Amino acid sequence: MIKNIILFVLIGCVFTGIIISQETDHHHGKFIESKSEFREEMKKSAEEFKTLEKEPKLRFKMDFEGMDLPDNPENFTSYWHNEPSSQGLTGTCWCYCLTSFLESEIYRQTNKELKLSIMYTVYWEAVEKARRYVSERGDSRFSQGSLPNATLRIWKKYGVVPNDIYSGLKEGQQLHDHGQMWKEMNTYLKHIKATSNWNEAVVLSTIKSILNHYLGEPPTSFKVNGKKMTPHTYLQKVVKVNPDDYVDILSLMKNQYYSIDEYVVPDNWWHSSDYYNVPLDDFMIALKKAVKNGYTVGIGGDVSEAGISAHDEVAMIPSFDIPSEYIEENARQFRFSNRSTTDDHGLHVVGYQDRDDGTWFLIKDSGSGGHTGPYPGYYFYHEDYIKLKMMNFIVHKDAVKDLLKNFN
Repeated sequence: MIKNIILFVLIGCVFTGIIISQETDHHHGKFIESKSEFREEMKKSAEEFKTLEKEPKLRFKMDFEGMDLPDNPENFTSYWHNEPSSQGLTGTCWCYCLTSFLESEIYRQTNKELKLSIMYTVYWEAVEKARRYVSERGDSRFSQGSLPNATLRIWKKYGVVPNDIYSGLKEGQQLHDHGQMWKEMNTYLKHIKATSNWNEAVVLSTIKSILNHYLGEPPTSFKVNGKKMTPHTYLQKVVKVNPDDYVDILSLMKNQYYSIDEYVVPDNWWHSSDYYNVPLDDFMIALKKAVKNGYTVGIGGDVSEAGISAHDEVAMIPSFDIPSEYIEENARQFRFSNRSTTDDHGLHVVGYQDRDDGTWFLIKDSGSGGHTGPYPGYYFYHEDYIKLKMMNFIVHKDAVKDLLKNFN
């Protein structure tokens, strides 16, 4: 009996020892790099695919090689204008072209060489767009684009300031880039529309705060040659341009000729009905006469054609599109109606050159295409291109007084 007890105790001790031994056999951890070789191979393959050389996207364009074309602005009869400047990454050609035009008008009438703020006008145009957006409960276009005559409307309401007083650029900023600014304003207005919070004062205050952040707050007063001025007094006493002295000439068959109508394009967001609509032949005669008599002209239309070359700085209509003798009001209206002609760019006509192949116009351009060739900021437009693709032009009323006699 005693032997059995002793044996049981011995067996129990051995078994307990085994258990204790197992319990004290702890596992250990270590630091290792977490990675999946297979995943890394997949990522590597994906990156290699992204960097593979792909064939460039090609557009069908006119071949200008070997052609006798204008190639130097100095060969044009031209009128005073400020040096071309780039609009940067913005949709503000409408304001660049007409501000440049009005600067030339100031010089023509007063011999003053002024450089005026473009972004002051752009600032208040954005505010007015937001105001209409609220009044129309979101049923109004809110984008960077507008039409050149908006500049005249803003000057009448808000005045104008020198460029060195308000450039819209922050310290060290080399070019304008409005992408993020407009994205923030659009996001905010979409929220307003979704929540129906149509409080104009609150909305305009918020829009101004966004504009102030990116462009700076526009001045209410400033000094010029030691004299304190407001934007309105600067317009009246220094600039001395009357916005009511300018007319916008249009030529579309859809509108009744010799009537003052609306130009129905998306950028006419405020539905301006101040366009003097005339037959195409009268349109071209008036334009040529104005430019050859010493006036510059603000012009707008379509610049997305096969006959435009940024590197050659030329715009013309290729015969494979339509021969010159067939460019008339039906061809013009046809392209506008089927939207192959759009209103997508504003330009400043600053001179002309008569050649054997017709009249060419010297164009000042703020867009990126105009700064690609050997003479940055300039293009040479053949009269056929303007006849087919440029929809309207702004000029001083004195330059087209014979044309205006046809209007009641």
